[in-house]
Amino acid sequence: MRFRPCIDIHNGKVKQIIGGSLRDQKDAAAENFVAEKDAGYYAELYREKGIKGGHVIMLNPPSSEYYKATREQALKALRAYPEGFQAGGGITPANAEEFLKAGASHVIVTSYVFQKGKFHRDRLREMLAATGKERLVLDLSCRKKGESYYIVTDRWQNDTDIRIDRELLQELARYCAEFLVHGVDVEGRAEGIEEELSELLGRECTIPVTYAGGVHNMEDLMKLKKLGNGKVDVTIGSALDLFGGSMKLEEVLSFIGQGENFQ
Repeated sequence: MRFRPCIDIHNGKVKQIIGGSLRDQKDAAAENFVAEKDAGYYAELYREKGIKGGHVIMLNPPSSEYYKATREQALKALRAYPEGFQAGGGITPANAEEFLKAGASHVIVTSYVFQKGKFHRDRLREMLAATGKERLVLDLSCRKKGESYYIVTDRWQNDTDIRIDRELLQELARYCAEFLVHGVDVEGRAEGIEEELSELLGRECTIPVTYAGGVHNMEDLMKLKKLGNGKVDVTIGSALDLFGGSMKLEEVLSFIGQGENFQ
């Protein structure tokens, strides 16, 4: 298990939001934390601590009046920590190179591949041609329906009929370097992890995978480490002290054995 930092950007500001509350209409979201510092500040902080492999996520669509400001914040973070972060949010074959050249180690894709509720393999091949497998991360953020988890797209607003199971994970692993998986129902709530999802990822993923959603104390980290067989990485947002939460970054890094004191 590794800690993966996150910088979420909405309406041109670094924020922590309740994931399921995000709406493109009026660029609305329920906010847990709005930073006074910019994205470059947080990227530099993580660079100084030697923690990489996290993600910068743009939470406004290109059609938003705030997209330009959000994009500029993302680029600022990538330039502050070259190769330290992955970039996601509205990534397509047409703009992937811009973010990679700006310093992203990888680009993260969901909606371009899983569009209008369906898995478009032709679009996945287009992304692969634009980035190469080694620089592509697939975001499989999901919501539980019945006994299974299904991918959600478009900033967690639209459901799909794509079930996350062994067959899907094995197929997708042939096309990308990593998975990023938000448990959307608990994202931003800091009320506990999706335990069944964590266990599924630990059991079935054959490439690196990062889980996000609901972590709010050290007990959650211990659960995730156990359920994920030690191979599921973690990101922490609203619960982290950097974003107004009670979990101290240094204690998280000490538990995991990561950062400048563990190189």
